[in-house]
Amino acid sequence: MTAERERRSTSEVRRSGEVRDTDEDLSMLFGTSTALFASMAGPAHVLEAANPAFFTAIGEGRRERTGVPLAELMPELPAQGFIALLDQVFRTGTRHVGRDARVLIGPGDEAREAYFDFTYEARRDAGGNVIGVRMIGVETTHVKHARRLAAEQRALLEQIARQAPLSDVLDGMCRSIEELSPEVIVSVLLADEDGRHLRHGAAPSLPDFYNRAIDGIATGEGMGSCGTAGHRRRTVIVTDIAADPLWDDFRGLAGRAGLAACWSTPILGRDEQLLGTFAMYHRTPRAPQDTDLALARVIADTAALAIERHRAEQARLAADAREKAARDDLAFLLAASTALSGQLDERQVLQRLATLSSPVLAPLAAVDVLESGRVHRVAAAAPADDARALLAAHVPARDDEDDAVARVLASGLTEVARRTPTGPGPWRELGVTGYVCVPLLDRGRPFGALTLLATDAHPFDGHRVALAEELARRAASAARNARQYEQSAALARDLQTGLLLPDLPEIPGARLAAFYHPAGEGLEIGGDFYDVFPRGDGSWAFILGDVCGRGAKAATTTALVRHTARAVAPLLDDPVDVVKAVDKALNDRYAHQNNGFVTLVHGHLAPTADGLAVHLVRAGHTLPLLLDTDHRVDTVEAPGGLLGIGIPPRLAARRFTLRPGESLFLYTDGITECRTEESEQYGEVRLAKALASVPRRPGAADIVEAVAEDVRRYVAGANVEDDQAALVITADEPPACRDRPDGTGRG
Repeated sequence: MTAERERRSTSEVRRSGEVRDTDEDLSMLFGTSTALFASMAGPAHVLEAANPAFFTAIGEGRRERTGVPLAELMPELPAQGFIALLDQVFRTGTRHVGRDARVLIGPGDEAREAYFDFTYEARRDAGGNVIGVRMIGVETTHVKHARRLAAEQRALLEQIARQAPLSDVLDGMCRSIEELSPEVIVSVLLADEDGRHLRHGAAPSLPDFYNRAIDGIATGEGMGSCGTAGHRRRTVIVTDIAADPLWDDFRGLAGRAGLAACWSTPILGRDEQLLGTFAMYHRTPRAPQDTDLALARVIADTAALAIERHRAEQARLAADAREKAARDDLAFLLAASTALSGQLDERQVLQRLATLSSPVLAPLAAVDVLESGRVHRVAAAAPADDARALLAAHVPARDDEDDAVARVLASGLTEVARRTPTGPGPWRELGVTGYVCVPLLDRGRPFGALTLLATDAHPFDGHRVALAEELARRAASAARNARQYEQSAALARDLQTGLLLPDLPEIPGARLAAFYHPAGEGLEIGGDFYDVFPRGDGSWAFILGDVCGRGAKAATTTALVRHTARAVAPLLDDPVDVVKAVDKALNDRYAHQNNGFVTLVHGHLAPTADGLAVHLVRAGHTLPLLLDTDHRVDTVEAPGGLLGIGIPPRLAARRFTLRPGESLFLYTDGITECRTEESEQYGEVRLAKALASVPRRPGAADIVEAVAEDVRRYVAGANVEDDQAALVITADEPPACRDRPDGTGRG
């Protein structure tokens, strides 16, 4: 038995040596390969041979030796189940294949995460007995990291395409790199538009105090790795922060943060513009591998896409904001122009200016004007009544050089300040922090000023100042137009008043009343007129007419008709002759021009024992109406043509007597032809009904009042398009009848 065992033992040793020689050859074959090879013997898995790639993968140094059990060489393996797999292969002889197996190599916190494709297969002797295990493998860590990096990059690109916030994209990018390389701390800084400073972008694993300290760092030589990389536009590698002069000004800060190495890559746009920097920090001095630099370039390119997309989006949003602001400004100015031009009173224009300015342009607004050498505050606007009252009560001094309004009125230039105005005023009570004072100009000369007062931390920017100046320009134009309108309207009123009788005369045996309502706003002089005057023989003349057109020509024509009638009526007994004289005067004036035409009713009145004798002629005018004591309304027929058209009119006079209590109603077509937008003309029928509706035995004033009120109700406040005039002549009771003691006479 002993001899047999010795022979078998000798045979096994010989076979084992043969297998060992084979594995040594394999080890030599794998020696220059990147594939890992290791040969282990016996149930203890003693490492007999391995190639350099194997020792590089497990950490070299003290681990680069053979003749020891694998579990002793790499004590981290048993807990991960790899020794148990070796035991299984040794025991069963069945090969085991692993794919992308995760292995933590190294002790404790120094462990390196790695991935391998490997095969465990049994080593057998010549008799087929398992004498050990052979391992052949390939480290797939870089491949796996590359795949994960590609996946992360795809996710980042998807975020960029979805226009995710830049901070989210950069933060996710930093975290993904730190997950791929746990020993790396990643930071992204963003460059200002001018590329002179770097701002914090993302650094999820750096201390807050460090991020705050380098936020805004300048780009330049000696400004750490990032500032220098941004300045040089190329990668800057600092393997030992403690010894590198680029970190002289930041070495203490890096020490507090526990940073020992930093590699920074500039992030450049397509036009080579500096967008930022991508930095990889390490807590121990270290030089980068080619794979580290390649990773930095890939991430920098991805970050460049994100930053450029962000800047493009920000530029688009800024452009949209500017466009919206421009539209809002235009809408504001258009609305303001409409509101200002709709006012025909200068003070109302300036009050509207203050109201439009607050609170759109500023919380507080005031308008001052210069009148008779003194400054008057004519408008104030504020969100609260007490503030408005305070502002309205303050009046700037005219000659006080310490007052902004006085300076602007003197210079005609806008004044802006980010402080309270100089000079006395309720500035503290109102909380004023800044002001802008804009002149109101009339033909280049200031006649007033718009003052805007701010109460916030950012009083006025150039945009609001420009808007205030444009609003002031439009308001000044509207105020000038309103002032000119007021002057023209006053002139028209004065002239119209001169063309009409201020008061009707008192005529024995008659009562008179008149009604006149000009069309429009009263700026143009109307062509309707009336007059009553004595003829010098105890009789009276009356005239009511309508001149074609409006304005100065109508005024001069009206004056010509009235003055001609007044001049010739005392000389001519027949009203027809008077009207013919008027027609001649019209045709003789500017015969070469078309001066329009005139219609009128003219007549003579003479008191008689039984009323008023009337002798009248009608020249193209509306038919006079006669209201008798039974409230019947009849027309007074008197044919006659237009005056002033170059064709002699055919005229026929009419004589009749107004009995006591009867009235003659003369009117212009502005009454019967008035209408609203949804109605027909007022018309002769309604006028007759209005006359018939007056109380029994009315006076002339009663008739005028009734007709005027009915016309007002009909037009319902709408502007009339033509002047309206009426003259009422009522025959009075004889004196004896009025004074009867039984009281039946009129009082």
